[in-house]
Amino acid sequence: MTSLIVVHPEFEATWPFVADDLHALWQAQGPSELMRLADGDRRALGQLVTQPAGVTRLIALGVPVTHACLERFVELREAAFQSAYRPLFEDTEWLAARSVRVYTQPSEGFWGQSVAEFALALTLCGLRRIPQLHHEILANQAPWSYAPPDGIGRPGARGAQYGDDPRFTNGTVAGKRVRIVGAGNIGSRFADFTHMLGADVATWDPFASEPCFHRADARKEWHLDRLVRDAEIFAPMLPLTDATRGIVTAAHIRALPQGCLVVLATRGEL
Repeated sequence: MTSLIVVHPEFEATWPFVADDLHALWQAQGPSELMRLADGDRRALGQLVTQPAGVTRLIALGVPVTHACLERFVELREAAFQSAYRPLFEDTEWLAARSVRVYTQPSEGFWGQSVAEFALALTLCGLRRIPQLHHEILANQAPWSYAPPDGIGRPGARGAQYGDDPRFTNGTVAGKRVRIVGAGNIGSRFADFTHMLGADVATWDPFASEPCFHRADARKEWHLDRLVRDAEIFAPMLPLTDATRGIVTAAHIRALPQGCLVVLATRGEL
C-alpha cells in the first residue's frame, strides 16, 4: 500500500499544517510520499503523478482533479480532494463504482473550536482590560498598583482588589448576561463556554435547528430586539451570507445598554 499527498501552495496559504501533519501520520503506517508543488504550477493531478498505479490512498489539496486523472489510479481505494474551503472533485458516485471511498470534510468544522476560544479570550480581555494594562505596564509600573487615589478608599472606585474600568461591563464572566447572535458551530461553543463559567446565556438564531440551542446550553430568544435590551456581553456570531449581511443593525447597537461589551470574533459585515 502506498499513500500519496499532493499539495499546492494556494491550499497552504490557508491551511499551512495539514499536508505535513497528514504525512507524519501516514509515515507511521507505511510508505507515504508528500509532493509539494511550486507556486504557479497549475497542472492537473494526472500530469503530476508519473506512477499512479501503485497508489492506494490519495489526498489532493488545491490540485485540479479530473476523471481522466483518476482513471490512471487503478489501485486507488481511499481518497480526498480538497481546496481551501470546498471539495475539488464531487463525483463520488463514479468513484464509489470503482470501489474508492471518498472522504469529505465539511467546512463548518474547520475553525469552530478555534474561533470560539478566541472569542472567549476576547471576552476575558474586555472584562479585565488585559491588553490595555499590558500595554501600559511595558512603559510604566504604576498600573501594577490598584491603590485608590491618595490612598483613600471610596465606594465603587479603584481599590487593592479592584482595578477594572467601571464604565464598562467588568469582573468575572460568572453572573453576566451574555447575548449571542448565532447558535452554529462557533456560537454554540461560545455559549457553552460562558454558560460553564456561570453566565446567563441567551441566543437568537433564526436559521438554527432546535438541537443547536440545547448543545449551546443557552436559552432561546425568539426576537433580536429583545436579545439586545439587557446584554452585558453581546456577541454576533453568524456566518456572513447574503441573508445575514447587516442583520445586526445600527438600531440594535444603539439599543445595547450603556457599558455593554461587544465581542466580534466573526465577520464584521454582519
